Amino acid sequence: MAIKTIKRRRRENKTDYNLRIGLLKSKNGRIVVRRTNKYVYLQLVETKEAQDFVKKQISSKELLKNGWNEKSSGSLKSIPAAYLTGILFAKEVGKGEYNIDTGMVRNVHGSRIYAAIKGMIDGGMKINADAKSFPSKERLMGEHLDEEAKKIINKVKEKIQ
Repeated sequence: MAIKTIKRRRRENKTDYNLRIGLLKSKNGRIVVRRTNKYVYLQLVETKEAQDFVKKQISSKELLKNGWNEKSSGSLKSIPAAYLTGILFAKEVGKGEYNIDTGMVRNVHGSRIYAAIKGMIDGGMKINADAKSFPSKERLMGEHLDEEAKKIINKVKEKIQ
């Protein structure tokens, strides 16, 4: 009796091959959403012959060029920053129908990943997502933050729209 060998990337919890094959079979484009301890990254990825090619990429660092306060650069991983990065990415990529690839990250409703997805939808992209998963409008616009942060968020939103 043969023992099945588990693929290395699956063993290291880096790739879910069942999910990946479903994404690759789809005719829609694929958007990869990743977050780090400092930033949120969004990538438009095209796959040809089992190889991924990044067509467009944006990170929340781009908000600094659009009026985000340099002193608040540590907050480029926040829910409002993820939302605004999603809007900026949608403006850069344009309209279309896309699938979201969150990888092996645990999906927590109301998180930064869903804030970025909401930003892309508000920016004009067609993404199949449940509205119950998104953070509240108050969280997206930074109503829970101090007055200075709210002003910065509104200024950046006006500039990118």
